[in-house]
Order: sequence, then structure tokens, then C-alpha cells
Amino acid sequence: MTSGPWSHHRSAAVADDIDFEIKGQELQFLEIELDPGESAIAEAGAMVWKDATVGMTTVFGDGSGGADAGFMGKLLGAGKRLVTGESLFTTVFTHNGQGKAKVAFAAPTPGSILPLHLGQVGGQLICQKDSFLAAARGVSIGIAFQRRMMTGLFGGEGFIMQRLEGDGWVFVQMGGTVVERELAPGEQLHVDTGCLAAYTPSVDFDLVAAGGIKSALFGGEGLFFARLTGPGKVWIQSLPFSRLAGRMLAAAGSMGGQNRGEGSVLGGLGDLIGGNN
Repeated sequence: MTSGPWSHHRSAAVADDIDFEIKGQELQFLEIELDPGESAIAEAGAMVWKDATVGMTTVFGDGSGGADAGFMGKLLGAGKRLVTGESLFTTVFTHNGQGKAKVAFAAPTPGSILPLHLGQVGGQLICQKDSFLAAARGVSIGIAFQRRMMTGLFGGEGFIMQRLEGDGWVFVQMGGTVVERELAPGEQLHVDTGCLAAYTPSVDFDLVAAGGIKSALFGGEGLFFARLTGPGKVWIQSLPFSRLAGRMLAAAGSMGGQNRGEGSVLGGLGDLIGGNN
């Protein structure tokens, strides 16, 4: 397998130790190479192509428990996925032939595919609830409830995050460019909630008011941001899809593209005065 900016070969782990390569720049796709009997898990809609010897099976839940997990185990796995807004089912891609076989997945939005070995970040990663793209079979997809009062009051559904657990490779999709920050003990970082892509569980997460009402009216950044306190690693995405979609809708205007005030200093206030909203 050729080596790219992100590529991997063998190591010992409980989860299937898949080989992979990430290709492309702004519109990346992930190519996973499987040995006979190895599997990767993903949503069916993420696949781009596969070798004919790679079979597809839809499983209830995330498939981490295997065939012997029992009904309750599978039901709990499916329930976790349902709460995170994912589908109840996951597709398992298994190499059923001889030699090597490949399957390729693509992120649905422009950005980066970040490969992370859970065994190297403490066995657990907390990320945005729509971040999961694919993983080695054996990785569990769960939920991370943020327990703080502020989060409960103001975070709403947006602050139920994904918890990926195991000792294998996971591939998370992030919007725009990804920056990794290592926080020292007690070091704090303030991040727009949409731009917070992932962090390790040792990082303390809380929501903090971003300022007065003016910032909500004119700043466009919302009332709250994420306050992250080290130690641990944090991954930040420069362009969350929600922000991109919001800008596209704003540019189109509520009347099907009639908003011609793109350069207006007044912005949204100008739309109100002009009768566009």
C-alpha cells in the first residue's frame, strides 16, 4: 500500500487492525485495506466503492458486541445510536476473499478526515454527534451527556455528543481545516460550540456566556461558547457544516435569492428594514 499524508500498517489490538490511507485535500476520502476476515463499520451511505470480495451486512446497533452480544446488548447499542441522532443500524464491510481487499468511504461535506487510534488517546474520544465516518470493527459508538447545569439549560440537543470507545482506529469527519491543541493541566481554551470537533475525556467541558445581548444580535456567534480545561487534547474544526449551511441560507435570502445586500454593514438588520424577512 502506498504511503500518503495519513497511512497506517499493523499493530496488535483487540479491534480489527485495519490498514488505511486518506487521499485528497479539501474533499477527502478514506481507503481501508482489509485482510481476509477483517471488517470496518460505517453508514451505508458513506461508501464510495469496494472490491467485490468485500461483503456488506447491516447490523442492529454498532456491531461492537459481535454475533454473541445477545439481544439486550444489540438493543442497547442501537439505543445509544438512536439518541445520538444516528440510524439504528450500521453497515459492516467484511473481506470474505483471499489476499487484500479495499473499501473506500467519503465525508459528506468539504473538510478533513481525521484518523485517530483510540488506544493512543486513552481508549475514548468525545466528538460532535455527526462526526463518525467509519471505524475498525470492535469500536463502540455511544453517547456523552454533558452534565453541567448550564449545558442542560442552554445546550439543548446540540450538546449531546458522540462517545467512541475501544482500542482501534476511528475516522471522524471535520469541517474545513482541523487544528489539534494539547492543553496543559488547568489551561483553558474558549471555542465556538460548532467549531469544537472532538476532545479526550480528561478535558473538562462547560458552556460559558459569551457576553451581552449585543453579541447575540450582531456577532452571529450565539450566546454561549465551550470552555475547555486541560489536561488533554482538543481538535477544532474551522468550518462546521452548520455554519456553512447558515451562511449559504443567509446569502440566498428568505425569498429565494432576492437578498442583494451581501456587503451591507447592517447585515440582518438591513434585511428587516428592506422587508426581506
